[in-house]
Amino acid sequence: MITFCTSLGDIVIELDFDNAPVSSKNFLLYCKDGFYEGTIFHRVIKNFMIQGGGLTAKMKEKPTRDPIVNEANRGLKNTLGTIAMARTDAPHSATAQFFINTSDNSFLDHVATTNAGWGYAVFGRVVAGIEVVKEIEKVKTGQVAGHDDVPKKPIVIEKVIIDGEG
Repeated sequence: MITFCTSLGDIVIELDFDNAPVSSKNFLLYCKDGFYEGTIFHRVIKNFMIQGGGLTAKMKEKPTRDPIVNEANRGLKNTLGTIAMARTDAPHSATAQFFINTSDNSFLDHVATTNAGWGYAVFGRVVAGIEVVKEIEKVKTGQVAGHDDVPKKPIVIEKVIIDGEG
């Protein structure tokens, strides 16, 4: 279990090492390194998702490791409360950024091994603190430093607690 202690409360995540081993190990390594501490949820869209894991409150992107393979083709679905790897338009471009689905987002699921069909790799789920996720989803957002949907008041991941490592 991973606990994100955020400025709005705690979110506890259970990783799925069986179905998404590469993504889960990658995420856990970033957690162990303290990478996420001091980052913000920098993209929040109601009835869709909250995204974080890469930018500081000053909207500076943190340097990451190399991208990982996209595991969206392993059967996990982008449903309410799941956590998935964020990426660019290139299917295998995920590094550290992640998002938590605040709705069932089946249009993000894998449908084909094409650029448009790859989908977004789910690698775990929120097991406690979904109410915190929903609070984050409700915050006022705007444009900051060329980014849309940024919370007006930064929502910071202040501390990461790792319990029962995979």
